[in-house]
Amino acid sequence: MPNLFSPLKIKNIELKNRIVVSPMCEYSSIDGFANDWHLVHLGSRAVGGAALVFTEATAVSPEGRISPDDLGIWKDEHISFLKQITEFIEKQGAIPGMQLAHAGRKSSMTSPWMGNKIVPNEAGGWDTYAPSAVAYNSNYKLPKELSISEIKKTVQDFQDGALRAKKAGFKVLELHGAHGYLINEFLSPASNIRKDEYGGSFENRIRFLLEIIESIRKVWPEENPLFLRISATEWVDAGWTENDSIKLGEILKTKTIDLIDCSTGGNIPDIKIELKPLYQTRFAESIKKATGMLTGAVGLITTAQEANGIIEENRADLVFMARQFLRNPYFPLSAASELNIDIPWPVQYERAKKSGNKG
Repeated sequence: MPNLFSPLKIKNIELKNRIVVSPMCEYSSIDGFANDWHLVHLGSRAVGGAALVFTEATAVSPEGRISPDDLGIWKDEHISFLKQITEFIEKQGAIPGMQLAHAGRKSSMTSPWMGNKIVPNEAGGWDTYAPSAVAYNSNYKLPKELSISEIKKTVQDFQDGALRAKKAGFKVLELHGAHGYLINEFLSPASNIRKDEYGGSFENRIRFLLEIIESIRKVWPEENPLFLRISATEWVDAGWTENDSIKLGEILKTKTIDLIDCSTGGNIPDIKIELKPLYQTRFAESIKKATGMLTGAVGLITTAQEANGIIEENRADLVFMARQFLRNPYFPLSAASELNIDIPWPVQYERAKKSGNKG
């Protein structure tokens, strides 16, 4: 029976355990560039024993940023420092991953600690774009509806970002199709009210995503994994539903997506969700069982026992953790100890492992 520290091979990548550092926005970039903060933030989680370490949502275009402080991959100059990060992660026995993203109608906002307010164009903000000219709520800009040519350009932006990610040394890519950002906006009937081939029917609303996947696979090695994060439900019947996610999963099995990372919500404001441990895990389980695809569980998973249970009970194949890694960058090392599983520690830290509580 697999457990949290069982290896998992996906394509040509072997993960040493099932623990993933989930993408976490750091809002610490200037003009999209990674810096020492990202090296230490991501590198310390690799030192801490995670198998796969993802960057935060990384914008494929300047207008695809959530805030002016987002990480970016829209120009070749971004590659150099990112390569330094991927090389360090791999030296720790972890796999570097990048999440490619476009914020759509939820862009041009200040960072959270600056109030999450609109950044006006005259103050360094930009016009926002979405499948339809429908704002997320009154606290966000009214987006412009993407034209067909602009949709094609955005697909190209994702492809270009994937190629740069490859050059920077990333071994796994994840598309951000959740939380009310652009791909999610196209998928959901709550935000996509287009009347052309990109709106209306289920088949039309998933077209943008499928075109991105097809475009990326032209430059991303077939042997390297490509993940997709989705909001598996929007918690209302009028939005994207669990059944839609299962239907999409059946299609993605033939579209070179290797794993579905199952989050929820974020596209429809003022939805009441009962937040409790593992509240989203059931979606990873249902999609996995219905489609046979690999899935990842994410959301309020904080203990070794919770994470291990997900794997032992075959509810998902990977456990994505975010806030718990902010509390404890070395969560895998402490989790293995709690589960009485012996795993290697970095040689620089081994004396702490061996000495226990002796100081």
